Amino acid sequence: MKIMVCGPIGGIGIGKILEMREFLESSGFEIVKQFSKGKDYSKIQDFRKKTTLVKKIIKHDLDCIKKADVLVVLPEPSFGASIEMFVAKNAKKKVILFSSKPVPSPWPVAFSDVVVTSKNELIRELNKMM
Repeated sequence: MKIMVCGPIGGIGIGKILEMREFLESSGFEIVKQFSKGKDYSKIQDFRKKTTLVKKIIKHDLDCIKKADVLVVLPEPSFGASIEMFVAKNAKKKVILFSSKPVPSPWPVAFSDVVVTSKNELIRELNKMM
């Protein structure tokens, strides 16, 4: 089973994604790594005049979703993660929302198969999906 971790990229977001990926990998899961060498765009503050790069990023992320069986989504506000959830659900992929804090929007809950509040619960749910 291949897992893609999604969430906000800017600010401290990418760190949370990388931390969750590391945790899942150390727990024995295979990870789809969307931020391989040359794919980290977290420092870019304005994409409006970077249309070529935008197209490359979107194609790459959509390809990563195709490779994944499950998305683990960190629910901090993120345009990208929201679209990735939508695309994954339409492709019949499983989506797990991970949040130890309250989720103030119905959208990430509605597009998730499971909502978990701890890493232990996340591992249990992933093991059920295998």
